[in-house]
Amino acid sequence: MTMRRLAAPWAPRGSTAYCLPGSMLVKLSLGEAPASVPARNDVRDGAIAAATALDGGAIDRILRERGGSVRIARLHTAAANIGHKGARNRHYTDAEQISGVARTFLVQADHTTQLGDLADALSSISTVEWASPNYVAAGPFGQAALLAVDAVDDEEMWAPWAMIRGPQALAYEPGDSAVIVGIIDSGVAPEHREFAGRFRRGYDTVNLSTRDVAPGIEMLGTTDDPDHEPVDHYVGHGSACAAIIGALGIDMPPGMAGDAQLLPMRALGAARLPGRSAAIGMGAIADLDAAAKLAIDLGARVLNLSFGTDDAQLAPHMPKPHADVIAYGADRGCVFVAASGNNGHETTYWPAAYPQVIAVGAVGTDARPTGFSTRGQHVALCAPGDRIFTAALDGYQRATGTSFAAPFVSATAALMIARAERRAFPIDAATIKHLLAATARPFSTASPGCGAGVLDAAAAVAAVDRFIDHEHPATEDG
Repeated sequence: MTMRRLAAPWAPRGSTAYCLPGSMLVKLSLGEAPASVPARNDVRDGAIAAATALDGGAIDRILRERGGSVRIARLHTAAANIGHKGARNRHYTDAEQISGVARTFLVQADHTTQLGDLADALSSISTVEWASPNYVAAGPFGQAALLAVDAVDDEEMWAPWAMIRGPQALAYEPGDSAVIVGIIDSGVAPEHREFAGRFRRGYDTVNLSTRDVAPGIEMLGTTDDPDHEPVDHYVGHGSACAAIIGALGIDMPPGMAGDAQLLPMRALGAARLPGRSAAIGMGAIADLDAAAKLAIDLGARVLNLSFGTDDAQLAPHMPKPHADVIAYGADRGCVFVAASGNNGHETTYWPAAYPQVIAVGAVGTDARPTGFSTRGQHVALCAPGDRIFTAALDGYQRATGTSFAAPFVSATAALMIARAERRAFPIDAATIKHLLAATARPFSTASPGCGAGVLDAAAAVAAVDRFIDHEHPATEDG
């Protein structure tokens, strides 16, 4: 069963994407956001109660008439006040205001609220830039697989790394511990032997419990007393991605990001869907955006995003998810890498389809695009994504899907940043995306919609030097 098949009578007409009952995101126009509304993290921590009003006027009247008793909080914490409990809604920067992350509010109305009607009514007010249901994304999305295994032979284990010339890339550039890779996912298994000393503190933004979702969905774990630790006990998706980026290399190849540090952000809660035994990662757009924005504020230069929402499932007039946090991160020079999807068709998934994002498809062991890899003109390149040997919650697993191709590209981007930093050159995200595509190894057969070819990590890292030397011939290694 997919998320779109779950009954959601509260969803907007024309939408097949699942959204949380009574949950809505509202973005106010520039200059209209009231300073008094608390940040969601302060509400979660019990530092302050959620607001019950937003503007004292038309917005509040509509919320009362159509949403009943509401609770309101700013979705994002101000970057300047991350550590100031009870004051995380103060001192937003101009960048936070202009991108809109400072003007976005999470509204919880009665569960029976017709969210489409409420969103339409709110959007008709001049001080509201947009209003949208709080949609839900899943990871892995589409058809992907995690299969527990004890071990595989060395040739099979190393094949994906060899395909992209990973060992050569790491020999050329070992990475930099000052470069942080944010992993927006289901959390990680911090006690796994492959991760000893690899993680920064991270955070947990999941705010879902069984009472918040449709009947039949079982949320595993609890958010009643959030501890903020990004630990995954049930899914293993985040650990699989994290190991490809930063494993120590004890019983699997070492992570492709070398000495980069990993910042785990748990934004996908563990859920069991009707008729399914295995847990999946399930994350509200609000939780995913909050995690991404916080990772950016905590210094992540690269963000790995292995989740997505199908544009065709959204109501046509609703805003696209993640746009503001992508704009905010792009303004701060972050490199976004996203899995293209796993449905095998030409499909627009968000966030992969944004031009600021590097969308990654998957190839199999023959270096040809897999049948499940989602196509599209926005796909930049492909990387190995079939039966990748990587860490599980306890032990190891084979992971299949574009979710596990994206981390190879995220890790290579981290090496490229490290190489540029070694040359004292501030490389930007657009240049990294261009060099990754320009150095990709062409497919052996025509593969429309799969990007420029297969990731060549060694060529991409070496291309950074050529780019710097071309732009600034006098620059020497630092």
